[in-house]
Amino acid sequence: MALKMMASCSSLDENLSRLKKFRTQEEGTNMVLPNKPKDLLQWAKSEKVKFVDIRFVDMLGMSHHYTMPLHAVDEEAFTFGVGFDGSSIRGWKAINESDMLTRLDTTSSFIDPFFEHKTLVVFSDIYDPIADKPYNRDPRQLLKRAVSYMKSSNIADTAFFGPEAEFFLFDDVRFDSQMDHAFYQVSSPNAAWNMGSEEEPNLGHKQRVKGGYFPVPPNDIFQDIRGECLDILESIDVKTEKHHHEVASAGQGEINLVATEAVQMADNLMKYKYVLKNVARQRGYSATFMPKPVFQDNGTGMHTHQSLWKGSKNLFAGDGYANLSDLALNYIGGILEHGPSILAFSNPTTNSYKRLVPGFEAPVNLVYSARNRSASIRVPVAVTGDKARRIEFRTPDASCCGYLAFAAMLMAGLDGIQENRNPGAPTDFDLYSASPEQQAKLKAVPANLTKVLDSLQENHSFLTKGDVFDSDFVENYIDYKRDEVEQVVNQRPHPYEFVLYYDC
Repeated sequence: MALKMMASCSSLDENLSRLKKFRTQEEGTNMVLPNKPKDLLQWAKSEKVKFVDIRFVDMLGMSHHYTMPLHAVDEEAFTFGVGFDGSSIRGWKAINESDMLTRLDTTSSFIDPFFEHKTLVVFSDIYDPIADKPYNRDPRQLLKRAVSYMKSSNIADTAFFGPEAEFFLFDDVRFDSQMDHAFYQVSSPNAAWNMGSEEEPNLGHKQRVKGGYFPVPPNDIFQDIRGECLDILESIDVKTEKHHHEVASAGQGEINLVATEAVQMADNLMKYKYVLKNVARQRGYSATFMPKPVFQDNGTGMHTHQSLWKGSKNLFAGDGYANLSDLALNYIGGILEHGPSILAFSNPTTNSYKRLVPGFEAPVNLVYSARNRSASIRVPVAVTGDKARRIEFRTPDASCCGYLAFAAMLMAGLDGIQENRNPGAPTDFDLYSASPEQQAKLKAVPANLTKVLDSLQENHSFLTKGDVFDSDFVENYIDYKRDEVEQVVNQRPHPYEFVLYYDC
């Protein structure tokens, strides 16, 4: 045990030393790499880059990669692509259609802060090598199609997104599910349940349940981890806004990214998750974006700010409700109309709906309001000028694939504009103490993933406009997610069922 602990400490020290070296080298920089393949490869050679790490995303939002020496990557990798076997990627086609191409895209490249050897990370799009067409189950290209559809509709030329992805930091995570047992156990040094732990010594300053919003150290012990993340994100050209401890105990936090164009933001979200998880691990913690890992405390969401622009004009600014334009209100109407279907992509796990319950500041009603954080859509009013005018969809969580979630929101909003959908009256009242008359007018968020998938199956024509989503993708996605529900809800015994029923 002692040798294992010594090895672990040694590894941690080496990781922190490597991270410190990266920070020193990139101090004060906001590294924007060349955006032409030839220029990028020449730059990499001049910077003594050894490897190129090629990354892509599956439909569940999981990032995958393979690595090549720099000398093996040429301009053809950006125009034709690099072949690989896609048969084992979740939700993709079977082995008889497994040959794929990763076509490298220069736009989100960065130097990896965590690898020992200098490595250039390049995001890629997936192509079918036989048809020479974008692979229809590639989430990144699906979002690109949504943006292209928006431009072709002449409604707007830029969609801005700004997610606020929350997370938990644990120092011990254990879980398993076998034939004879199932359990999970998490711990965090500032968790409320560790108030009485024998820590030799226990220095107190734990976070109370629902008492973690904006405390200073020593109550907030994760300041440096979040600050480290901001520092690294800025150095790889991901602009940040702020960070802070969140409401829940047990190390809940939030980092806000500056809103930017939809595809770039989805790329930035992948970078953010990658940086946070690795910084946390190198400091002896585990970061998770799971929506509800802790019972009886607030879950983690991904409130998503969004607006449409044409040139330098924010199309959401106007003189209507909360200084919104009619177009913005129609966009809201589209999201509220198609909300249950959107949730299949923005809240895609069975665990998502354990967060969306009353009593934990989660938006459980598909309504809109200015300032009211209990509404699914909030219109921020503490902003200056037309450029900051936007809406905030508060229902999503960061277990989602950002590319699919942003695409679904955008397509619903565009449908609202095209169909002139009226969002109805705003709900500028406390939704948790609403009168029976007020409650009768509310549209609740679906209670579980099964109902959300039912909604998507019945209502997805707004997604297939412009061939953005296609029937193959939607049907495959629904089938995959229904299997998850079957496993979690219908087949596997739950530990709490033993509490309820063992002595029946």
